[in-house]
Amino acid sequence: MNFTFRQLYVFKTVARHLSYTRAAEELHLSQPAVSMQIKQLEDSIGLALFELVGKKTFLTEAGREFYDYSQKILQALSETKNVLEELKESKRGTLTIAIDPTASYFVFNILGRFHQQFPQASINLEVAPQERLLRYLEENTIDMAIMNGSPDNLEIVAESFMENPLVVIAPPDHALIGRQVSLVELQQEVFILPNQDSSDWMIIKLFFERLGVAITPSMEMNHPEEIKQAVQAGLGLGIISQHTLAQELTLQRLAVLNIASFPIMSHWYMVYRKNKRFTTLQQTLKEYMDV
Repeated sequence: MNFTFRQLYVFKTVARHLSYTRAAEELHLSQPAVSMQIKQLEDSIGLALFELVGKKTFLTEAGREFYDYSQKILQALSETKNVLEELKESKRGTLTIAIDPTASYFVFNILGRFHQQFPQASINLEVAPQERLLRYLEENTIDMAIMNGSPDNLEIVAESFMENPLVVIAPPDHALIGRQVSLVELQQEVFILPNQDSSDWMIIKLFFERLGVAITPSMEMNHPEEIKQAVQAGLGLGIISQHTLAQELTLQRLAVLNIASFPIMSHWYMVYRKNKRFTTLQQTLKEYMDV
């Protein structure tokens, strides 16, 4: 069975009027052209769809069944057209994003504003460590990742869109609070650091190596909240993104040390596959993040 949407529309019009003449008038076609479309459709199906009794045209049993399905098919086609038009206009679609755990402190706010502007957009969001983000990008199962640092991969594009200052935090009653702290003094402290699978860990490691300063890690944590809680408990100093500290600084649960050469300035990146074909909605989000 092989028929065209044009034949389907002509059939529906003839079936609705039960008249080739009136269907031809509505479609602005000649009657022979309408008859030819119906004949080709019947030949394709292998069944007669209309029968002529006297001077009146009637649907056959096959015609009545086909008329019901033709309405559903044409309705689905109309809905598909509307959906595609909305996709062109960035009104709807699905965004699949994976982000570094630290990025959740600001990405949720950005996506919330984006969703208010585009309420029909569906957003699939996963918070995952960098190793998993890179795997998702390699498998092309996400539209983009938000991560700290630019991956060294020729098949990946990384666009910086926001600074990510890393600062040293301490309990508010720590002896180093309230004055300038030297890098030498940091060597007398113990540190709670992000785990070695995170991009922050590598940035911190390279920073101190470049300055020739050795710090003493006491433990590593998987999430910024764990680092903050450990620092509040007095288990050591922490190095963490300043984006994660708004609440603790306001409530004076933690304080940022004033240290020479700090903050460690890294960047947040939108990362996606090279030659990625973005939908209009995906491109809109990309531009939205870059504002």
